[in-house]
Amino acid sequence: MIRFICIVIFVILFLILTIPLLIAEWILHRFHPGASDLRSLRIVQWAFKVILKITGVKTTVIGEENVPDEPVLFVGNHRSYFDILLTYSRCKRLTGYIAKKEMGRYLTLTSWMKRLHCLFLDRKDPKEGLKTILQAIDDIKNGISICVFPEGTRNDGEELSMLPFRDGAFKIATKTGCAIIPVSMNNTAEIFENHLPKIKKTHVVIEYGKPVYPDTLDKDTKKHIGSYVEGIIRETIHRNASLV
Repeated sequence: MIRFICIVIFVILFLILTIPLLIAEWILHRFHPGASDLRSLRIVQWAFKVILKITGVKTTVIGEENVPDEPVLFVGNHRSYFDILLTYSRCKRLTGYIAKKEMGRYLTLTSWMKRLHCLFLDRKDPKEGLKTILQAIDDIKNGISICVFPEGTRNDGEELSMLPFRDGAFKIATKTGCAIIPVSMNNTAEIFENHLPKIKKTHVVIEYGKPVYPDTLDKDTKKHIGSYVEGIIRETIHRNASLV
């Protein structure tokens, strides 16, 4: 419980004390957008690393060398709020995460997310959802990676279970030809969700799969690319279950 309280205090202080930084970066962005965006990413990554340090989580990372130095579509399974911290803190390039629209309510948090090119998806409005996907396509073309959890929501089922992947997000890759990087995560719900509100030290495994380039796939596989990537991640989390 102490870890949970410490994290809450840290997050509140970060969101309040960094308001001047947000204003400064908003101004600097008008003159040097690339440098400002990258600086904002590093600030948020620092905060995420502090939070992960407080949790005491031990992370085994496999295959990070598979991520090419180019804009990509990260696709992962999703069982914990900490999935975002664990993966975002490792992004070398500017990366925007696709979040549910409800995350846009939180003032300073929302402002930081927008600074990092995060997108807010309205899952109930197909037209707005399409706009989000089109914006993500533009971001990829402009050199910004995108991360999405295609299950559509956090999966609170059995540890090795997965919800079916939704196909819409994969248009980001098929329309741009960018690489899809499967991100497979084991045991992340054990940090918090399995015994909330307590936060416990635990061991998680993250594996970055080899790049999947849509244009190199045969016609049938490309047509069902969501199921194909889902299968890669499903196989990986089952294989890595023995490592936690």
